[in-house]
Amino acid sequence: MPTDMLTMRRIYNSGALHRDDEEPQAPTERGAQPQAARSIDGQTWSDLLIPTWLRYRAVSVDIEVPQTSYPAGTEVPFVVTMQNALPVPITLPTDSPRPWTWYVDGVPEASHVDSVPSEDGSLRFDRGERKQFRRRWDRMFRVSDDEWEPASAGEYTISAGLSVANAGERGLYSETTVSISER
Repeated sequence: MPTDMLTMRRIYNSGALHRDDEEPQAPTERGAQPQAARSIDGQTWSDLLIPTWLRYRAVSVDIEVPQTSYPAGTEVPFVVTMQNALPVPITLPTDSPRPWTWYVDGVPEASHVDSVPSEDGSLRFDRGERKQFRRRWDRMFRVSDDEWEPASAGEYTISAGLSVANAGERGLYSETTVSISER
């Protein structure tokens, strides 16, 4: 080790350097911390800097079914995909703690019984995150707490959307049509 380095080490270890946050010419303890020790919560910053309308616009919702026609007695599987197009994490405020729901012919979760709480909630996405949810409709409609009716043959619209006002107008809603046959 060079002599200059040994001398500096002795001075530093001896406490000869005076550190004081109040004195302008003295080194400060705060300034001695490396920059890497500081962290920034990207989620908080992006929520503060990106307006809500832009966060809503950055998310897309899509619903897909493996086929468009199903015979009687068969469940209808579907996949709901949501994706954040922004390169930063975002949080979307929602009108319910259940951030999204699916519908059959406009009936939430094929149930005429209201089970969605009315409190606010949120849905969080990492940068560029894609969320996928798999659900099945058993071709039944709930008409009371303990009573279900089978869906008759015909065409049904299965849709999904975020729990926000005007989800369809904001592009946060998607739908597809399936056909249920008699046999």
